Amino acid sequence: MTTRILVAGIGNIFLGDDGFGSEVVRNAELPQDDPTVQVIDYGIRGMHLAYDLLEEWDTLVLIDAVPSRGHPGTLHIFQADHESSSGPDGLDGHSMDPAAVFASLRALGGRPPYTVVVGCEAGSVEEGIGLTQPVAQAVPRAARAVEEIVAALHSAPSAAEKGC
Repeated sequence: MTTRILVAGIGNIFLGDDGFGSEVVRNAELPQDDPTVQVIDYGIRGMHLAYDLLEEWDTLVLIDAVPSRGHPGTLHIFQADHESSSGPDGLDGHSMDPAAVFASLRALGGRPPYTVVVGCEAGSVEEGIGLTQPVAQAVPRAARAVEEIVAALHSAPSAAEKGC
């Protein structure tokens, strides 16, 4: 059994650095002809992502801007904690907050897959198109990180192969 990976860029390109996920998806060199890897720029379509997650995905690679801790452009790569995710109850077709997407997925009867987040500290999420300089400079590094994560996931045995 082959690991199925969904790479999802999320964010609002009309709110400055919130468009980080979309920009990384456009720049990452990921397999286009591999049926086990699907790469989608979801933008602000949270319900679309929740519905797509109803399919059997082994891993979600989620690319998004994260709140700044004082260092815009800093990358953070971590495993999402689905157990402590506290999103709104029920369905929210307009929310792209990952916790809200996972809450919507649960409301639809699904379970979030293993999720790796590639996040970048935002400098500005004010109205406007385009990333700030520190965040734009982080895009190539984030794209390479996503490529490396997908390659590593492909070389690792899937949960089904491990007997889980």
